Amino acid sequence: MATAPYFVISPNTLMSILGLIHGPDKTVPTPAEDWRNAVVDIVIPALNEEKNIPLCLASLMRQTLKPARIILVDDGSNDKTLTYAKDFCDANGLDLMLIHRKASIGKTPTIKRQAREFNSDVEFILDGDTVLQSDNYIERTVQELYNGIGIASACGTILPLRHGDRKDMLREQTVKDFLFVHPEADLEHRRNWFSRLQRGLSNLYREALYMFLQRFIYHGQMVFFGTITNPVGCAVAYRRKYVEALFNKFEPIFGDDLTNSEDIFIGFSMLEKGYRNIQLADVYARSEEPEAKRLPRQIYMWSSSFLQSCYYFDSLLRSPFKALKRYRQRLREKRRFRQQQEEKRQIREQYRQSFGEEHTRRYGRPMGWVLLMSAIEKVLFPAVLLIMIILRLWEPLAITIAAETVLSLGILAFIAKGQRAEYFFKGLLVTPIRYSSLLYDLVTIGRFGADLWIFRNRRWRK
Repeated sequence: MATAPYFVISPNTLMSILGLIHGPDKTVPTPAEDWRNAVVDIVIPALNEEKNIPLCLASLMRQTLKPARIILVDDGSNDKTLTYAKDFCDANGLDLMLIHRKASIGKTPTIKRQAREFNSDVEFILDGDTVLQSDNYIERTVQELYNGIGIASACGTILPLRHGDRKDMLREQTVKDFLFVHPEADLEHRRNWFSRLQRGLSNLYREALYMFLQRFIYHGQMVFFGTITNPVGCAVAYRRKYVEALFNKFEPIFGDDLTNSEDIFIGFSMLEKGYRNIQLADVYARSEEPEAKRLPRQIYMWSSSFLQSCYYFDSLLRSPFKALKRYRQRLREKRRFRQQQEEKRQIREQYRQSFGEEHTRRYGRPMGWVLLMSAIEKVLFPAVLLIMIILRLWEPLAITIAAETVLSLGILAFIAKGQRAEYFFKGLLVTPIRYSSLLYDLVTIGRFGADLWIFRNRRWRK
């Protein structure tokens, strides 16, 4: 979620609109591999998730596609995460491989080690605080991965995990069987009124943000470019061999210090190779959001990781300046492709590109337009607001905020079919939070600059 346009009036918004007008690549995929034969491992990184892990595992038991292995990696929890996971599986006959660390080392090494230590085709990462709402979530993401060798990751639509969702899951028989063993488990996550208020504010803000991003911005990018910047890392299917190759390349350079959010770095790396990151609109997962007081930290993690990835993959950001060169190359490739199709069996793939970092350095990637515009927006828009405040340009500031808010609420209401009035008022209520996060990004930019040029600190890791 790191490339959220803070202003609706932005180049990325216009590109999404152009994508929706342009329409998708109409190529009908003819996959060379059958997704039904894929071996799938589910890896669950968890740290102090005793209130969530039984619900996470319960959602796995409803999945239509059964994995070869479910691997829970407890990253040094000091609560009952490991005990609850083991007893849930014992109560419901679910095979679970448990890995327990004495001290936390982060999510990035977990993804790396499981990609190397097992030989599955698909590494499905499911955070311990996330539940798969759609029973066919894993099946659909794996099916989408196998629509072409150029697809590196696939995720569904991610929404906040609400209190009502927890109560609904408590009625499932698998959860009841667990609670019979552990009646003391607080899966409803009962909190005091202040904590409930903070969580409610976070959920309200994220519901409006995710609706705008996933149904409009990301949808437009998917239609136009066939990819989004990065998968949403709490519930994502990766081609395991692509992830393994990524770590084999970058571990000697960075170790495990990729960026502050591993899914953004992985997404950029896949784009550099010419692969795509897919988001599906027809399957859903719900992830627990932090309380409002913790939102700044999460915003910092996502936003700083985007800037860090832009720094490492600068060849992607230079793509717009190579557009003409890329256009000529694409014409040559089309001619070669037609000749090959006369001789070989047709294997079609939407949005197909030439693979490899060398191609990116020479010709760039179409998705580079989104990355460059996102980087400009992230630095320029907060700076413009700050300058207006410092110079006390209150009237232009008020006009800018009013016009942008009206437009954003209009778009939000338009895309929320059947819930237009609800999301209009949700968007209105969270407008102060949205602008606060915009200004807070100046802190992120300052810390990123200090890390690069003052402290020389690049030990970025989630």
